[in-house]
Amino acid sequence: MAIISRGFHGRRPPAGRKLPPGQYETTGFPVLSAGPTPRISTDKWELSVTTETGRRHTWDWAALTKLPSETPTADLHCVTKWSKFGTRWQGVSLDVLLADVETAAEYVLVSSYGGYTTNLPLEDLLDGKAWIAYGYDGRPLAPEHGGPARLLVPHLYLWKSAKWVHGLELRENDIPGFWESAGYHNYGDPWQEQRYRGD
Repeated sequence: MAIISRGFHGRRPPAGRKLPPGQYETTGFPVLSAGPTPRISTDKWELSVTTETGRRHTWDWAALTKLPSETPTADLHCVTKWSKFGTRWQGVSLDVLLADVETAAEYVLVSSYGGYTTNLPLEDLLDGKAWIAYGYDGRPLAPEHGGPARLLVPHLYLWKSAKWVHGLELRENDIPGFWESAGYHNYGDPWQEQRYRGD
């Protein structure tokens, strides 16, 4: 006798909240990573934005945390089918970071400490849609969730919100990142169930 039937999809979301197709709600915060968790001290951490012309903009930890911050609340959707509602973050909007960056690029390749990469259209990081997050639920972001800082792009599947973010390369052409090269969808919209290439 099966312990869990094929029709079981976890708890239903609270009234007024919608799950993307194929997702179930979790109240925990599962930890999924492609490799070991990097441990980066804030005194050695750095974020760079490199334009398509090679111009490099950098922030150390002190510079990042002096920028105006926001406290977005967002629903998260993982490609492994869990969703977590109402997560609370603190971080700097990409609109702030890129305000003085001159570029005609349309794409971004995001890199992380530990070697992970993911690719996104630049427009998906602007207009209040993305942050460099360094706080979660009123505390510093834990390493297992991407601390000291991660990219947060909650309208896409969570693999696009690169943990341990280190660099953003602005590009005129799109190239796939780690999971995209391994067969995941190039864009990753949870409402369209864009989990894998061809979805």
